[in-house]
Amino acid sequence: MAKKIRVRLIRSLSGSLPKQRATVRCLGLRKIGSVREHDATPVIEGMIRIVSHLVSVEEVSNSCGV
Repeated sequence: MAKKIRVRLIRSLSGSLPKQRATVRCLGLRKIGSVREHDATPVIEGMIRIVSHLVSVEEVSNSCGV
């Protein structure tokens, strides 16, 4: 099973570059505080690296024990 990560938008997009705004939008984040879970694929990790100063990332633990 793929590792999951939780991405949260913690900073405003005002003053950021258009490419960074598009990347945040493609991650599924709209407002400050919005959260999305993604599989930890190289594509998603690259997108997070582009906007690392705008988001926080944490690993999601599997709570069902399977």
